Amino acid sequence: MSASTDSWAAGATPGTDAEYASTGRLDELRAAEYRHLDGQAYLDYTGAGVAADAQIRAHARRLAGHCYGNPHSENPTSSASTELVERTRAAILRFFNASPDEYAVVFTANATGACRLVGEAYPFGRGSRLVLTGDNHNSVNGIREFARARGAQVVGVPVRGADLRVPEDDLRGALGRRRGLLVYPAQSNFTGVQHPLEWIALAHARGYDVLLDAAAFVPANRLDLGRTRPDFVPVSWYKVFGYPTGVGALVARRAALARLRRPWFAGGTIQAVSALGGWHVLARDETAFEDGTLNFLSIPDVEFGIRWIEDIGIDLIHRRVARLTSWLLHRLAGLRHAEGSPMVRVYGPAGTDRRGGTVAFNVLDSRGRIVDERIIARDTAAAGISVRTGCFCNPGAGEGAFRISERALRDRRTLRRGMRNLDEYLDLLHLPSGGAVRASLGLVSNVADVERLVRFLQETYGDREPDARGLRPRERC
Repeated sequence: MSASTDSWAAGATPGTDAEYASTGRLDELRAAEYRHLDGQAYLDYTGAGVAADAQIRAHARRLAGHCYGNPHSENPTSSASTELVERTRAAILRFFNASPDEYAVVFTANATGACRLVGEAYPFGRGSRLVLTGDNHNSVNGIREFARARGAQVVGVPVRGADLRVPEDDLRGALGRRRGLLVYPAQSNFTGVQHPLEWIALAHARGYDVLLDAAAFVPANRLDLGRTRPDFVPVSWYKVFGYPTGVGALVARRAALARLRRPWFAGGTIQAVSALGGWHVLARDETAFEDGTLNFLSIPDVEFGIRWIEDIGIDLIHRRVARLTSWLLHRLAGLRHAEGSPMVRVYGPAGTDRRGGTVAFNVLDSRGRIVDERIIARDTAAAGISVRTGCFCNPGAGEGAFRISERALRDRRTLRRGMRNLDEYLDLLHLPSGGAVRASLGLVSNVADVERLVRFLQETYGDREPDARGLRPRERC
């Protein structure tokens, strides 16, 4: 996002801002197609997008108008399903400007499933290296277990500084003489930081493949694979347009897929197999990675969802999210207790330069102490405000945000004691809270959503002692 979106004149509001006004079509769309948001302040788009009425109607019309059968056959109902699945693959490639000669689409249950496909089949071994940025979702961090099991070296590159970014010099140092796999997110699901897509070419020049986690990035940003050319791109479609859940994709370069070695086979993945002979031959295309029966009744909804986003315009969505993010950051920074101390501590960039619409923060009391995030979760839920609290399955960004030392994290005595009880573990690390609060903006977010959250924080926690009674035990990340 552009740094130019950060300026707000004294007394200015989004209602008088020309750039925000240029996105007014989204307000019309929300009124017509997202009436189920009435009365809600939905600020959890990094968790999931919101479905339009039109998407649900299209699904019902399709199923009511035709019979669809299990693919992997030539009968009429099977062929009807296969045709829609293949149309959806083509739509995904067009959405990412990816040539079908260079890229393939593997359908998965979600982005997590796509990451596992790569991790379990990547040719790790002694002499190879897995480079992970400190800012990664746990579905990506888990790849390190496959790498370690096969003797590969695992290198982490932590986030640094107030913006919680990964310094490029540190990344260059991690991409040493060994070859392997670099894994990083296009956008952090914790701080909204957008890491440089130029790192893909840098890693390729060092002999690395690149897995670019795009799950948090693509709902409000254009990803051009014809230009950036990562090897593996996991996506969860419900994060882009809300419906359907249970359908993700691994968009992968065909040459990179050919280097993977699957540890097993399943129905739908093989070209030939013998039970008595003990041999099998995997399919020669992307179906070799699609285990069992595809979700053939929901995959066509992805094609409709992509058309829905294309008709709206990803650049329009991006402009709305950028401007609202700037306003949210501006409003949070302006919250003060009566004596002037800040009410909120934001993690990550204070502006919208190279950051997306995900804002993580903690509420502070008048003495500067962090208010337990469980209190915020309880109170916002009671007020009909959907935010997310915790560590957001991103421990590296959280460790950077809370400035936890590597020495403390590697202390096995602390680990052994802390594993019995999460609150005890936080005490051992001298942490006042188990996580942060995350507000994230998306397709049909508006000013009213932001203002409702900000007013709630001011009225509920300004110069008041938060009520900590009745809190549930913390859940593990």
